Amino acid sequence: MASSRVTVICLCYNQERFVREAIESVLSQTYTDVQLIVVDDASSDGSVQVIESCVRLHPQIKFVKLLTNSGNCKAFNRGLEHAEGDFIIDLAADDVLLPDRVSRGVEALTRAGDLFGVNYTDAEWISEEGGHLRFHSDHFPHHSVPEGNVYKALVERFFICSPTMMFRRTVIDQLGGYDEELAYEDFDFWIRSSRDFLYCYTPAALVKKRVVKGSMSQRQFSFFSPQLRSTYRVCEKILALNRDRQEQRALAKRILYEMSVCVKLLDLRLALRYTWLYLKNARMQY
Repeated sequence: MASSRVTVICLCYNQERFVREAIESVLSQTYTDVQLIVVDDASSDGSVQVIESCVRLHPQIKFVKLLTNSGNCKAFNRGLEHAEGDFIIDLAADDVLLPDRVSRGVEALTRAGDLFGVNYTDAEWISEEGGHLRFHSDHFPHHSVPEGNVYKALVERFFICSPTMMFRRTVIDQLGGYDEELAYEDFDFWIRSSRDFLYCYTPAALVKKRVVKGSMSQRQFSFFSPQLRSTYRVCEKILALNRDRQEQRALAKRILYEMSVCVKLLDLRLALRYTWLYLKNARMQY
């Protein structure tokens, strides 16, 4: 039986220092049937030149060069238009795949069965220079990580390291790609995909997650950040997706947490919107 194809969509924006290592980590996979799509989101540094030098050496790489900056969600969807794989990995250009990430993901999802749409793993967090900082499992021990129907757990708290995800093409097609109205993709993807698909976990660090000063993840807890408003939009979606009182209580817990973040950042207008959402959730009948 022919192997399943895997597409890695590598998103780059001003990551000249790291993009070559990210690309090489995909090219070094032990799994052979891998399509690599690199999308540059109108970088203003030397990222494009680095990517083009990699393409000259490896012409099988598909390079999508965007002329105007569009953000992660739109950039990913532009790459997805060229994807040929049965499985997809969304790789930031400052992160690194270990050599057996793809093979372990295909094995896990194939063994789990068609109801399982997403595989995620442990990760090693590294510094800008590549030095070890910690493992994701130091904070989220393997035995505590949920599998199967993880929807309610994801509403309550974050426990997945985003770059470790591999998902079936059928999942992202059913979702219609990433929501391009949002400033970031992972929380929305987790919620919408876990409503209809099961998740499986691989307790091995198969990805290196780089901590970069000034990155989007570093800026999300700042006053009036677009990420805060995107989180509110996702909470509105959760209210519409919930099916029972347990999920209602999970959303209440999430709203209270997000309200506290807004208050700490003095974003009182958004905190007030969360108050109204909390009350609306409390009135829901299941």
